[in-house]
Amino acid sequence: MSNAGRNHTIAHGSCCVVDDAGYNQAVMPALSDALPSGHIEDCLRAACLLEATARKPGNVHPQASFVDLTYEDFRVAAVAAAPLIAQAESAGVGRTVWLAINATRAVARSNVNLGIVLLLAPLTAVPAGKTLGDGLPGVLQGLTVADARHVYRAIRLAQPGGLGDASQQDVADEPTGTLLEVMALAADRDRVAYQYSHNFVDVLEVGMPRLARHADFATDWELPIIGCHLELLSRIPDSLIARKCGWAVAGEASDRARQVLDAGWPLASGSTDALGDFDRWLRADGNRRNPGTTADLVAACLFAAMRERLIPIPEWTRLTNRPTGKSSP
Repeated sequence: MSNAGRNHTIAHGSCCVVDDAGYNQAVMPALSDALPSGHIEDCLRAACLLEATARKPGNVHPQASFVDLTYEDFRVAAVAAAPLIAQAESAGVGRTVWLAINATRAVARSNVNLGIVLLLAPLTAVPAGKTLGDGLPGVLQGLTVADARHVYRAIRLAQPGGLGDASQQDVADEPTGTLLEVMALAADRDRVAYQYSHNFVDVLEVGMPRLARHADFATDWELPIIGCHLELLSRIPDSLIARKCGWAVAGEASDRARQVLDAGWPLASGSTDALGDFDRWLRADGNRRNPGTTADLVAACLFAAMRERLIPIPEWTRLTNRPTGKSSP
């Protein structure tokens, strides 16, 4: 596209190009350029902290806890896991998942981030200098039986709820297929597994472009994250809700997310009330309707967008303390 078809803006001291579809094309270093030391780890930590801090409907955040899960659990898990996930390219996907979950269990009392780690490990394993779209298929095709064994070990340690039994390659047994093969077997019932067998389509083609629309993400990050969450949930029934409540309830949650967007959230009159009503509905059944898989996907979308330099890393995420002064939903 020529520059004649774009709107040019200056945001936070850097030049940005916002195309006609509303996507932020910030003038940032090419992927082939050298990355600052610790950049990937910063992206990982930021993705986990941003996902947990944004007041997304139905999820844990600084003002909303579950009986067995708090915002502090997510914060300490992000700090513990990020440096280990950052080594995925050299350590391998499966071993990285195991190491990150083992470190998380040392600081958190319940399953905090299994889905997040399962999504972030292969994304992080893409070699520097390659885009995620170019490099991820090779990472996924290179997964081994050893990767599957490490992941099964991590799943048993994390003890996620609602898994049930599988007729093939059950996590209670030792896997005989590669990690890609066993994920493909679970893809129809688990949206994290679906990403493995479909080249992370929800992350790269739905969530990441949604986040890339926002040129002012460095300071006004909460609304874009909630918008990404609603967009994903409106399109994709949450598989954690489905495991706990059935696919009909998961479908209803998607319909309600779409209704919030159709109401003109966040700008239209009454749309904030629609978001609040949706949040209360998700929490009403003892948090059983928590869209946890969608939240995991949001974390992966955030990492992908920051890794590809489509959005900047907010400075507060480089610290471990809770931020202040963020935008309101």
